[in-house]
Amino acid sequence: MKIDIKTENGAAIARLSGEIDHHNARELRMQLDKYIIAVQPREFAIDFKNITFMDSSGIGLIMGRSKLMHECGGILEVRNPQPYIKRVLKLAGIERIVKIT
Repeated sequence: MKIDIKTENGAAIARLSGEIDHHNARELRMQLDKYIIAVQPREFAIDFKNITFMDSSGIGLIMGRSKLMHECGGILEVRNPQPYIKRVLKLAGIERIVKIT
């Protein structure tokens, strides 16, 4: 799992690549939370373009970061999920919690 977090146009973007599963979700959560708490961006996007696999740990990852962003006064967005990941997110009702683009 690779993660690259940058600020672009006033919004933070975390570009992920690899797989999101129960083996690496904890480390990923810790890195994202550390950044969110330190920077407290108004908008935070997680770019799923280069995610090749995601299990239910990815849903938990999104839900937890959405809650943290809300607590910090910001919003979370999920960008560029692969079609099968987008379908899983919609079936899980994630689109009611965060914007998926």
